[in-house]
Amino acid sequence: MNIVVFPGQGSQFVGMGKDDYQASDLARSYYDKANKILGIDLKEVMFEGSEEDLKQTDVTQPAVFLYSIVKYYMSGKTPDAVAGHSLGEITALVASGVLTFDDALTLVSRRANAMQVACKQQEGTMAAILGLDDSVVESLCADIDAIVVPANYNCPGQLVISGSMDGVTKAVDAATQAGARRALMLNVGGAFHSPLMETAETTLAEAIEQVTFANANVPIYQNVDGQPQSDAQIIKSNLLKQLTSPVKWTQSMQTMVANGLTLYSEAGAKVLSGFIRRVDRAIPTEQF
Repeated sequence: MNIVVFPGQGSQFVGMGKDDYQASDLARSYYDKANKILGIDLKEVMFEGSEEDLKQTDVTQPAVFLYSIVKYYMSGKTPDAVAGHSLGEITALVASGVLTFDDALTLVSRRANAMQVACKQQEGTMAAILGLDDSVVESLCADIDAIVVPANYNCPGQLVISGSMDGVTKAVDAATQAGARRALMLNVGGAFHSPLMETAETTLAEAIEQVTFANANVPIYQNVDGQPQSDAQIIKSNLLKQLTSPVKWTQSMQTMVANGLTLYSEAGAKVLSGFIRRVDRAIPTEQF
């Protein structure tokens, strides 16, 4: 059984999609359509922009979505299930028939703008903690007298934390003292998947209500609980919760393996394949 997975913010790179646009009529049609929907020349930033241009949240998220979903369309894959990491969950919703391309791109843009505003309203950051058990990192965060929470359960031994500058800095120091192999601050624009994103929830909730969610054609493993879902209303509710909740990618992968998914295909930049191999090195992965 095959699952297609979609990476999220942080997988972007300058030049992404340019080769596809030049080589494929299908790719050109979607890139040009995206420009019309967004009212900006997104492909120009993706193909020719600087790293600084591309890392702005309101550009990064539509760019990563577009690159990944076009890679998926070009592959011709028919998966038995789908999943996406953070932003990638919206891409997975298109692949599973829950959202149309047009609605999903509009939703991604609204989500990105809301998160950008939230980042400006409350300064925050994130850090990666490597080499400690999740339970140890959770306890460290709980003991800090400032806002810091687990944000991305990426794979066994790798947990990203998120929160205020003070909270994350203190947690990094505590993790280092606790024996973390590495504890490093990340170059990100804000405290994603933390309470500091709460101000973006109202905007995202409004955007979600303006698009139609269908029941999934194939199960989607959602970030909030790591479980497969097909019901449109549950999927919609979980997508909104995801904004301030941790991405339970480790738990999702463990459930996928337990449910008999044996081939993992990643659409877009190669990020998630490495996480999957940390769960079980024997699992085959492919990239497109």
